[in-house]
Amino acid sequence: MAENGASPLPPTPPAHSPLFRAEHFVWLTARVLEQRLFAHLFLNGGADPVDTALDAYRNEDGGYGHALEPDLRGPVSQPLHTAHALQVLDSIGRCGGQRVERVCRYLTSVSTPEGALPAIHPGQRGYPAAPFLPIVDDPPGDLLATGPVVGTLHRNEVWHAWLFRATEFCWRAVEALEKSHPYEVEAAVAFLDSVPDRARAEVAADRLGRLVREQRLAVLDPDRLADHPVAPGYAPEEHHFPHDFARSPRSLARAWFTDDEMARSLDFLAAEQQEDGGWPVRWRRWAPGAVLEARPIVTIRALRTLRAHGRVIG
Repeated sequence: MAENGASPLPPTPPAHSPLFRAEHFVWLTARVLEQRLFAHLFLNGGADPVDTALDAYRNEDGGYGHALEPDLRGPVSQPLHTAHALQVLDSIGRCGGQRVERVCRYLTSVSTPEGALPAIHPGQRGYPAAPFLPIVDDPPGDLLATGPVVGTLHRNEVWHAWLFRATEFCWRAVEALEKSHPYEVEAAVAFLDSVPDRARAEVAADRLGRLVREQRLAVLDPDRLADHPVAPGYAPEEHHFPHDFARSPRSLARAWFTDDEMARSLDFLAAEQQEDGGWPVRWRRWAPGAVLEARPIVTIRALRTLRAHGRVIG
């Protein structure tokens, strides 16, 4: 303990380290939620402040809104906001209990008849949203929205009636993939990395990895970025790399890439840190506020990925 019973100060990252530079960027630009999450993940901060900050985005229906996912503005609950909230709860070890029971009730209420989540619920209509997130009256179930939620809940050993149907939807969607795009593959990996049937997940991941390489969905040589195709509908610089799929060495996607390919990918990620200490947003920039709020999220993700793979961040 410090003098007079005060709590000890958190350790300060070495000056000019990636973490030190990122910390300055977060204090300068981030929302309270990302400030608290950064402090918890990297500066020995407590989980309670993160929990309190996240609660401001929660709605009475059990879902989350209020632009928690920056590309969807407005107060209404959305599956993408709620997926983001579950990931925050997972990162602080609090993805369970009555709160997650309420979340699952919300997910049930917005699911399609097959138990899947739509990318965007039509309740978003009337509020600003990114142009690459179209709003339709009767949206279909979407692996991109459903996979990460199901994976997070399984990783935390949550059991709910909705989860059984949603898991079956994800299995069907993943095993039927013939042509895909990087964000859909990321969602599939989030599901496969945590679903209980590990033998089935390994088989599905092996097939998916071959698809990623055959369809050139990952940049394997960042020095030749200009030669690599970008998925249809993506922004001109919206490339994906091995580290986007294998965010930790424990991911099934890690086996898709050689050690050299992974090392080059992580070198590229480390070098992407910008002058202000933050990492850039690669997807289409459609509103200044959305980009400003997204960059601290991307920065925290980059630091966590580098640290998970054993890179020194400070």
